[in-house]
Amino acid sequence: MKPILVLQHEAMQGPGVLLDHLDSNGLPYRLLMSRLEGWTPASARDYSGIIVLGSDHSVNDDLPWIAREHALLQDAVQRHIPVLGHCFGAQLLARSLGAKVQRNPYPNIGWGQVWSSPHAQRVMGLPKRAVLFNWHYDTFQIPSGASRTLYGPHCLNKGFYLGPHWAFQGHLEVTADSIRQWCAYGRHELEQVYGPAAQDAEHILSGLNQHLSTLHLIARQTYQRWTDQLLERAGAVRAPIHMPSLYPGHETLL
Repeated sequence: MKPILVLQHEAMQGPGVLLDHLDSNGLPYRLLMSRLEGWTPASARDYSGIIVLGSDHSVNDDLPWIAREHALLQDAVQRHIPVLGHCFGAQLLARSLGAKVQRNPYPNIGWGQVWSSPHAQRVMGLPKRAVLFNWHYDTFQIPSGASRTLYGPHCLNKGFYLGPHWAFQGHLEVTADSIRQWCAYGRHELEQVYGPAAQDAEHILSGLNQHLSTLHLIARQTYQRWTDQLLERAGAVRAPIHMPSLYPGHETLL
């Protein structure tokens, strides 16, 4: 199986539980700090899948590393190599598929409720209603041919899929340490944001362990199902893995 390419952009927005999933399942990967290293592969052909993490930047910023990643995702789509996007990564995937990325009416920072489509519940293992961790100002349109998987009251498009390409306008990968570091780093930002979907550090950190315990359960299921696609494409065989039930129909924290 070819390695999975993981693109990280900010020191405090690492792969978190995603890396735990890859390591525990023995999946080969390459973690690339593309923005800091100043290099991105020109082609996706050497990878079984590409995962794009978050960033403090907007995908609309005119920066060389964003242009390189944009071209890489376009190549991946053309080669039918699965892409998984988180927040900035989801927006970049949308843009690579020809959709517009623009400012959302409200900043989405902190924990916010979302609902999932029947497809997301069936294929991705997401609950019908959940609470997602967010930190974004932009939103994307749903690309042509894609379907919305998640939607929220203050940001309509919180996720989409197009075949093996999955986008999440939020963070499944975060850990307690990364959220605490993020809040400390962004303390001045948190003091200035406003709106119905923006929380301060106190609200974000309140009940953190409770939020994350369920978030990590859903993240593991989602990552398992996405990487199973890569194994199927590679012709690999995996023994069945029994995941805990999410009790469909019950409200769950995501």
